[in-house]
Amino acid sequence: MTAPTLSAFPRPVEDLIPAARDLADQLGEIPSRNRIKKELRVGGPKADAILAALTRTDTPPATTEPTTDPADTTPDPLANPAPVADLPPVADDMPPVVSEQSAPVADLGTNITTDTTEAVPADSADSARAVVWPVVLLALPAFVAIWSGWVGLGGLTGFGVVHPLPGIWDSFSINSAITLPIGVETYGAYALYVWLSGRVPDRARRFAKWSAIASLLVGALGQVAYHLLEAAGVSSAPWWITTAVACLPVAVLGMGAALAHLVRSHD
Repeated sequence: MTAPTLSAFPRPVEDLIPAARDLADQLGEIPSRNRIKKELRVGGPKADAILAALTRTDTPPATTEPTTDPADTTPDPLANPAPVADLPPVADDMPPVVSEQSAPVADLGTNITTDTTEAVPADSADSARAVVWPVVLLALPAFVAIWSGWVGLGGLTGFGVVHPLPGIWDSFSINSAITLPIGVETYGAYALYVWLSGRVPDRARRFAKWSAIASLLVGALGQVAYHLLEAAGVSSAPWWITTAVACLPVAVLGMGAALAHLVRSHD
């Protein structure tokens, strides 16, 4: 049996009574309150009014079911209907009907959806970026130790005070040993940044990865060599240490130029 199609606006009880009588004629008895709610798509108050109108005009047979279902005594409009076996399946092509009882449910679903979507920005706020300033605090003692180690090793391998502008500025002098910490450690930090940034071509990222690891290893070996020589009271480093240290500025220049070229290239 197909229920009458109703509009989205609530209909008065007077307009629904004829449909209720047709339903009673089809069933051969006065329908129950739940059946009226199901077939006519109305709430509990209207179902009671329709049922009262039917009982006033019709005399129910002896076998008719009770006009008031004991399970329906609660005024809750969302209460479960009577036994499912008593209700025919609803046709799939039945148009959606908005009744006065379904409106609160629709509003509740809308509120739940809104609350769920608004929870996304809260999760995004919890995943804020970590601050970077502690790195500066960590780098200060490392800078002092690395700088003094490289300058000391440079003094043991022949680096020292030079006059880079003879005949132009004779009084200007600089200790060439500072080129070691500036070159090696600065390149290592830059290559590490390029490697981990993920915003460069693959060739540049691979080159930055291995050159950063090599630069950090060379820096560690340089610190170890200086402290071992200093602890042994050596005033001049062995030739092979001097050779390796003397090649560092040239190696840093080559790796820096190659990395800059690869960063600007395209795979």
